[in-house]
Amino acid sequence: MLFSRRLMLGLTMAGALAFPALAGEGPSEIDLFFPVPVDGKLARDMGTMIREFNETHPGIKATAVYTGSYDETLIKTRAAIKAGKPPAAVIMSANFLLDMQIENELTNLDALIAADGTTKAQFLGQFFPALHGNAVINRSVYGVPFHNSTPLLYINAEHAKEAGLDPDKPPQTWAEVTDWAKKLTKRDGDKVTRWGIAIPCAYDYCGWMMETLTMSNGGRYYNEEFGGEVFYDTPSMLGALTWWSDLIAKHKVHAPGATPGPAVSTSFISGNASMMMLSTGSLTYVRDNAKFPYKVAFIPRNVRNAVPIGGASLIIPAGLEADKQKAAWTLIKWMTSPEKSGWWSRATGYFAPNMAAYKTPEMVEFLAKNPDAKTAVDQLEVAKPWFATYKTVPVRKTLEDEVMLVLNGKKQPKDALVAAQKAADELLRPYNAETALKLP
Repeated sequence: MLFSRRLMLGLTMAGALAFPALAGEGPSEIDLFFPVPVDGKLARDMGTMIREFNETHPGIKATAVYTGSYDETLIKTRAAIKAGKPPAAVIMSANFLLDMQIENELTNLDALIAADGTTKAQFLGQFFPALHGNAVINRSVYGVPFHNSTPLLYINAEHAKEAGLDPDKPPQTWAEVTDWAKKLTKRDGDKVTRWGIAIPCAYDYCGWMMETLTMSNGGRYYNEEFGGEVFYDTPSMLGALTWWSDLIAKHKVHAPGATPGPAVSTSFISGNASMMMLSTGSLTYVRDNAKFPYKVAFIPRNVRNAVPIGGASLIIPAGLEADKQKAAWTLIKWMTSPEKSGWWSRATGYFAPNMAAYKTPEMVEFLAKNPDAKTAVDQLEVAKPWFATYKTVPVRKTLEDEVMLVLNGKKQPKDALVAAQKAADELLRPYNAETALKLP
């Protein structure tokens, strides 16, 4: 068989309704794998959250295990599953769930939801509708939205005013961004002393930015209904990559090369870049460290306003004992409750997936003082699912490798996208072959 067919344990009602440990046996000990994909103090905040959970749930002892980036978290989770020692829960990049479901590495959460006496519709109804696309696969729930994001345009308001621009009326189109970036860029002879705009391109972030630009150019990154198709070699993606490349090579308002996310935020915070496109997950970091007034705005459009969802969902890996599965479900429900969801949003900058979080007194007060935190939530009206395919990471990297070559001036956009499409199609071929309808 093409795919590993691991037995998905713990999907029966018996597993979902397992009795907790008897008195005297001690608490159920579980691990939570978590990544840190953005700047800031997220690891410390996670420690605070898990300590509170353990204090209020004496029957469970959860341990938070830092697992690196989103990509590294996937690798480590898969290794643990293969070794027969899966963590009880994982904060997993939302766009990896489809690939993991194809490989039988996820617990279907439908039985756990039913055991709580609720329906899938009622359970999902807690969360913003834009998030459902990366949580539901084949009409079953496999992930619970935890910390989610959209990309935002960050603007140094001080720089904007100095350049005669109104930060309260941010650029709304690519053409306006280009114009703003030209006015914001500073030069000393041939040397650039301040860039007009910075956009991150490193593994994971680069694919997300390409989806962002392609969507706002009227296109699609992948087939949302089928895990075996991506749309790299298309006019909409070519237009997106050409515009990004032109910011560097033609307009000279963006630093040459592929810049990682942390370097982009550092450049913005230090005043070396006047605008940046970055996740709302970096908002708290910017708020805590910027020594200047700033604004955040929707991602500008060329054809339409549209952005992909980013961030992570909580999942329960396959192969877990019934007691650990039950403990993991208790932890997941607690972490995604309105109160905890709101606390995590205020601490990190990610928006709270649970809609009721925004009705809590703490969040109402917070938004009154920090209206910038509402921009990403408002942008959900035009948000779509994050790209998700068979072999998501290698398929994504075929595009990212080519985009990096373009941004480094080593390849033209059209040639790069043709190469990316060819490489991705080859990776997707086995899935397409297995799912092809066998006609008599």
